[in-house]
Amino acid sequence: MIWYSIVRNLRLGLKDILLHKTRSLLTTLGVVFGVGSVIAMLAVGEGASQEALNEIRKVGSRNIIISAQKDIGEESATRRYIRMSVYGLTYEDEARIRELGGAIRRIVPVRLMRRDGMLGTRRMELRVVGTTPEWFDLVPRRMLAGRVLRPSDMEHLARVCVLTETGVRRLLAGEHVVGEKVQIGSQFFQVVGIVESGVSGRNIAVPDEEIDAYIPMATQLHVFGEINSRITSGSREIEKVELHQILVEVASDELVEPMSRAIEAMLRTFHPRKDYKISVPLALLRQAERTKRTFNIVLGSIAGISLLVGGIGIMNIMLASVTERTREIGVRRAIGARRAQIVMQFLIETVVLAGVGGLIGVAVGVAIPALITRFSGMPTAVPLYSLVLSFGISVTIGLIFGIYPAVRAARLDPIVALRHE
Repeated sequence: MIWYSIVRNLRLGLKDILLHKTRSLLTTLGVVFGVGSVIAMLAVGEGASQEALNEIRKVGSRNIIISAQKDIGEESATRRYIRMSVYGLTYEDEARIRELGGAIRRIVPVRLMRRDGMLGTRRMELRVVGTTPEWFDLVPRRMLAGRVLRPSDMEHLARVCVLTETGVRRLLAGEHVVGEKVQIGSQFFQVVGIVESGVSGRNIAVPDEEIDAYIPMATQLHVFGEINSRITSGSREIEKVELHQILVEVASDELVEPMSRAIEAMLRTFHPRKDYKISVPLALLRQAERTKRTFNIVLGSIAGISLLVGGIGIMNIMLASVTERTREIGVRRAIGARRAQIVMQFLIETVVLAGVGGLIGVAVGVAIPALITRFSGMPTAVPLYSLVLSFGISVTIGLIFGIYPAVRAARLDPIVALRHE
């Protein structure tokens, strides 16, 4: 009996809505734009935050990145023509970090330099990364061809290199890749592998770049030495840096931040000038997740105002409908309809209006992010919860804003209503 009454009221509600198609459509526009804007804004925010979070995760949540940086107040030996810079991390720093305890799983030393890479007539600048085979464990990148560095390459001072995908496309285009010999500086190295290019590093100082050449650290020291020399703007810059980076992997996430503070305290003791920088991806990951939550709340609140306006529009049109249908209400009351049935009838109409508007809004909300990604290249992601939440809120708002018109209709005096023209 109850289901029969609900179905009958639903039919009556749909009949009245279809009798006034244009008015009903205009009434639902507020809900359509409200739901669509909620989903679209959350999709844009979700896409941006996921890109940032993925970028940080690629560095490794258990890694600590210690980078050498030139002290701003550093004085050069000869200011005009030759500048000699001695700064950064040392082999002793690496040894001291190893002594900090069992919480450290692996330590990878890194030396960096820039050299021209040449193959035939093609030339491009490479960032040469002298490191150990464990680099590829701490900075995991998909292997595309060949192999990574091996311990035997270190032992035999092998002149081998692993290139990133971007560097291969630009330097080795049209050539056999693995096994090809590339000139780096004045020396030739055999390409033994290709790895996926690194992330952009806009949110964090990532240890890799798009165009890298990884060679054994022992080979780099043997071939190129410890002193880097560059000629810029008529002056010669010479720098001596033992280690440009030290990558530290910690045993668990809980130990990352305490260990980073311990390393910071140790380095502060032995480096009077702050010629180093410590980056903790885990801390940035947590900060990015907090920012994401705040961003979603703000965007959802702004877009929720549109839903509120849509709800007010529904209440306004339902009040007008009560006035128009006063005589109909009086007839129904006169033949025995109870107040609860009148309330149910008008509530069903408002929920149908809000529900239809919500469904159209969901379709609009899914389409807008797709168009944004297609035409602007901006990453977007439509989370499932935003679809359910937006549609649920639209129906709830319709229900809330439909209560007053429904109660007002139910309270009409049947005699007065029958006399209404």
